[in-house]
Amino acid sequence: MTAPVFVVEDFTAGAGGRYVLDGPEGRHAVSVKRLRAGEDVVLTDGAGRWAECVVLDTEGKDRLVVQMDSVAEEPEQSPRITVVQALPKGDRGELAVETMTETGVDAVVPWTASRCITQWKGDRGLKALAKWRATAREAGKQSRRVRFPEVADAASTKQVAALLAGADFAAVLHEEGSEPLATAELPAAGHIVLVVGPEGGVSPDELTAFAGAGAKPYRLGRSVLRTSTAGTAATALLLGRTGRWS
Repeated sequence: MTAPVFVVEDFTAGAGGRYVLDGPEGRHAVSVKRLRAGEDVVLTDGAGRWAECVVLDTEGKDRLVVQMDSVAEEPEQSPRITVVQALPKGDRGELAVETMTETGVDAVVPWTASRCITQWKGDRGLKALAKWRATAREAGKQSRRVRFPEVADAASTKQVAALLAGADFAAVLHEEGSEPLATAELPAAGHIVLVVGPEGGVSPDELTAFAGAGAKPYRLGRSVLRTSTAGTAATALLLGRTGRWS
């Protein structure tokens, strides 16, 4: 079992490399994980910087004292994989973010597609976005990542088209008249952007806008996946095909 991951904002250690993890993360380490002296932990800022540490002691219920000797940085992976995720109903959005994070996606863009039943407006939209970001953070920790996926602000179809136009490979998951994603020619580096539509599918107008931005339709397989699982399946396929899982 790999060492548990905790998020920090500052890697400044005290004399002799002594570092104190406190606050909510310290409380979780001490009171929930019940870590003890001699155990290994990983501290990360979620943006690629990380340190492998050894627990020295605990103080109270929310302070974990560790030995931090050095800080490393994990480079960004290439090709970068971004999934544009149409807003699902209920908590399926968090499910999609959680499983895509565990799989290895680099960025998630919430998309307000025309056929989405769920719409993010006002405070409700801000709360929903915060949940997606919190889910990415927690799933990143759970899956032992030190570079968590970015969760962007909700995007319109026009904004998604602009993102697709700048990609090295742009694809829309669409079952009708599409070639398999499993045989598509993929770039060895750069940026891959994949669009996952809502349960009702991507509308003809949206397909036209995305085609104008250089995105082609692709299918995953014979079965039809739900919007909350399609992005995860496609991410796994792309990670395997590009060699990032080698």
